[in-house]
Amino acid sequence: MKYKIEFNQEECRGCGACTTCDNWEFDDSNGKVKPKKIELEEIGCNQDAADICPVQIIKIVKVE
Repeated sequence: MKYKIEFNQEECRGCGACTTCDNWEFDDSNGKVKPKKIELEEIGCNQDAADICPVQIIKIVKVE
């Protein structure tokens, strides 16, 4: 099964909570956070990143 990250960087506060997951990093161009990979084979820690996001702008969806 494959998954995709849906993420709204415009609404990101840049708190960095999601960076506890190694797929997330700061975007040097705007000081906000972004995923390194959007398409995933496994959810891994990305669901934790979505759950911990204080503005709830990270969604993990199944791709058929």
